[in-house]
Amino acid sequence: MPASMRPRRSALYVPGSNERALDKARSVAADVLILDLEDSVAPDRKDAARDAVAAAVPGLTHGRREIVVRVNGLDTPWVARDIAAMVAARPDAVLVPKLSRTDDIRRARSALGAAQAPKDMHLWAMIETPAAIINAAAMGAIAAMPAPAVACYVIGTNDLAAEIGARILPGRAALAPHLAQAVIAARAHNLAVLDGTFNDLLDEKSFRAECVEGRDLGMDGKTLIHPAQVSIANQVFAPSADEIAWARRVIEAFAEPDNTGKGVIKLGSRMVERLHERQARRTLELAKTIATMAAEQAGAE
Repeated sequence: MPASMRPRRSALYVPGSNERALDKARSVAADVLILDLEDSVAPDRKDAARDAVAAAVPGLTHGRREIVVRVNGLDTPWVARDIAAMVAARPDAVLVPKLSRTDDIRRARSALGAAQAPKDMHLWAMIETPAAIINAAAMGAIAAMPAPAVACYVIGTNDLAAEIGARILPGRAALAPHLAQAVIAARAHNLAVLDGTFNDLLDEKSFRAECVEGRDLGMDGKTLIHPAQVSIANQVFAPSADEIAWARRVIEAFAEPDNTGKGVIKLGSRMVERLHERQARRTLELAKTIATMAAEQAGAE
């Protein structure tokens, strides 16, 4: 399906060293599973986690959900073995941390190329350093060529805040300009973009508010650290019932014979342009895909 129509409302990090979490992930209704070999895995567990994730991937890559593996950084001693193992396991994408410059994109592509990665395996980039924010547009400009294509920016808000020296407070005022810059860079080059994690598992109200902030900024979804966060992210980043109803009204209005050829029409108290019709069609297509995924998930349980 087109990248713009692929739901990425919820992207759950799953520790590669936790076999119970890997097994449980099969039944979690996240749009994306990010099987993690990096931050959540201690150095002495790296090899075991790599083997466990490589074994788990083939049983997860089916249906419409994306399976992504976050490997270790390009300058670590584990990355070559991580990439070789994942190329053999064939997840939908490999997520590489700390990609901060265009040369980092080239290095990641070289590593995947050396491992003979298939052309349909995408590269995802963690945007989690000040340099990555500054260079996000330049990195996006080379995203499509050569293969493997960069398909998604994943914002690492915890690392970004730490490097900036900012505090993550409600509303994220200190991070909002940097998040917006990453979204603009992603959209300029037709990339998906996912918001960072929310760390307080008990504060559902603030988590929901942060999901709304991310969606209002233009994010496709949110990265998550616990399955309990999935349902809220799925709800917030999906078209609401009101948005679906309005999208249908817009499409129906432009389809009326009197409006043929018109670029702008009045609908209720609002002026609506053809760009709103295109947006409405995307809304309905996304809602349809989400409904299909939900039906498939229910059928699999």
